[in-house]
Amino acid sequence: MKKIKFVGLLSIAMLGILSISKVSAQPEAPEGFVWKQVPELSDEFNAWDDTKWTKSLWNYGAPVKMKEENVGVSDGKLWIKATLSPDEKTDRWFESGRVMSKKQIKYPMYTECSMQAAHISAFSTFWMNNGNSKNRDEIDMCESNAKPSLESKAHYAYTLNSQYFVVENGVTVRAADNFDNNKLSNENPLKGVVWSKAYHTIGVWWIDETHIQFYLNGEKAGKVVAEKDLTRDLDIIWDLWTSYDDWVGGIVNKEDLKDNALHTMYVDWIHTYKLEKK
Repeated sequence: MKKIKFVGLLSIAMLGILSISKVSAQPEAPEGFVWKQVPELSDEFNAWDDTKWTKSLWNYGAPVKMKEENVGVSDGKLWIKATLSPDEKTDRWFESGRVMSKKQIKYPMYTECSMQAAHISAFSTFWMNNGNSKNRDEIDMCESNAKPSLESKAHYAYTLNSQYFVVENGVTVRAADNFDNNKLSNENPLKGVVWSKAYHTIGVWWIDETHIQFYLNGEKAGKVVAEKDLTRDLDIIWDLWTSYDDWVGGIVNKEDLKDNALHTMYVDWIHTYKLEKK
């Protein structure tokens, strides 16, 4: 597709009606274009589809250990669970999982998913990436901690941590616009609802190489303008992880990893679209 830049198109008309179970924030297509769904990056999760998704096992720092068996699909939901390692001596005692798309995508595109965070002090995430710690492009639609263990990070239970990174030769350029879901409109039934207490619809319109608009439950929820162009095609990713770093919200309580009612994040569906000329 010919490269298209949509500077100044951030006044977006919303489509869809708010509901607890299903919310769509898909923006109105610019004049002369239509949204076309990308089947390889859309799923209702009625079954695990290994033509679309892979269980990636690269690790964050300790205490995280990614395992294939901590990811699955059942009852119409994709799930990622965090469990406690039976090895009491290991430094990687937080056993979890990651799901990564097999197809990559680039602007102009829109993706949204309906997800419920795990009720533990960990990041339940929905993001896009291509590269590594030294060289990458990354867009984080959400890093949601529903139960931060640090009092100073209690607001994370309502904060949609959304941002971008461009990293070249170890030099990072980034910006965040972290949205407080208490700022949703008064008519929105998900205003002020903790990430683990309901399914929230989280989306992003990657408009062009610098403009990124985030959405939450049918409303705009922050935007960023990148100082450096995002040039790479990106994978779509979900994962669940914790860290000793305070900026994650505090390390998880190990007892929570033994509770099936707490330690699992869920994704109900994902819909992804590309802009095409009429």
